[in-house]
Amino acid sequence: MADQIISPSLDNVVVAETDLSLVDGKNGILVYRNHWARDLALNHTFEEVAHLLWYGHLPSEEERATLLAKMAAARELPAHVKQGLDAIPHDVDMMHALRTGVSLLGYGQDVVEYPPSLDQIVTLTAKMPTIVAYRYARVQGQEPIAPRQDLGHTANYLYMLKGEEPQAAHVRAMDAYLILTQEHGLNASTFASRVVASTNSDLISSVCAGIGALKGPLHGGAPSEVTKMIEEIGTKENAEPWIRNKLENKEVLMGFGHRVYKTRDPRAQALSSIAADLAGDDPWFDLAVHVEKTGLALLQEFKPGRQLNVNVEFYAAAVMRAIGLPDDLFTPSFAVSRTVGWCAHILEAAAGRIIRPQSIYTGKMPE
Repeated sequence: MADQIISPSLDNVVVAETDLSLVDGKNGILVYRNHWARDLALNHTFEEVAHLLWYGHLPSEEERATLLAKMAAARELPAHVKQGLDAIPHDVDMMHALRTGVSLLGYGQDVVEYPPSLDQIVTLTAKMPTIVAYRYARVQGQEPIAPRQDLGHTANYLYMLKGEEPQAAHVRAMDAYLILTQEHGLNASTFASRVVASTNSDLISSVCAGIGALKGPLHGGAPSEVTKMIEEIGTKENAEPWIRNKLENKEVLMGFGHRVYKTRDPRAQALSSIAADLAGDDPWFDLAVHVEKTGLALLQEFKPGRQLNVNVEFYAAAVMRAIGLPDDLFTPSFAVSRTVGWCAHILEAAAGRIIRPQSIYTGKMPE
């Protein structure tokens, strides 16, 4: 026992080697397979970056067309998944429903065959937006909108949610958000997926583990909390006293600070410029920028020397607000994108040893 190190949250404990991404919090760096994540978000599409993470390189035109066709053809949900989603009461939240819908994909489908394959991953990723959009329509008392095969992944997602072909600017902004949240190292949900995959369990079970972890408000729920915070602040004049009161009471400012990044979150840097272009002179976005400046100034007053900046959730909230997505779709949309990273890690973990950390017994011994 003497040589064991206790790290309850696994801080600074390395449990895997990966060539998928580099998350350097000290220097504010995020790399996907030898590419800056921010450049990928600004210059590529969801499918192209998914190809990079799954296959190891950005696609050629032929490879891009092939992946687009495969994903488009796999979007429709089996009848039993629709029936299962219909049976869930409307007051059950979206992440519960998403987890159930993904679990139902494991019945009578080839996505549970082991080991997981890239074809399974493409199929599952293609169906994730359809599950979210189908469930959302039912809760709204509307008829679900069938997916279209002539639209890209992100455009089709927005189309199914809204019932109309989305604006190009909205697709670009949402694509950037979905790309920037596809992969982020060994975060809680990815680690959960890798643990399950390391047992040689199936793809569906591993992804359900990721959804369960992402559902937690400390991981995937922050964008909606940012929206609530800014709406509660209401006006620029109220920002300083509202934030000061929170800090005096040692409460958390949602969207500020990050467990990993000690400088500005590089994903927030990319999204902030996109959100600014998209929002234009929108009063809500103008207030959000003022809240960021006020919050950072007060954090330096209350916590001098701490490197606290806004994180990706802050500007994710701004982007999705400008697009018109309701709060209850924020975390499910996060899951739609993070499925790409989960699946890439699942492939790595399935080829390795079972993840089996140790614990130290602190109870009493029998007499």
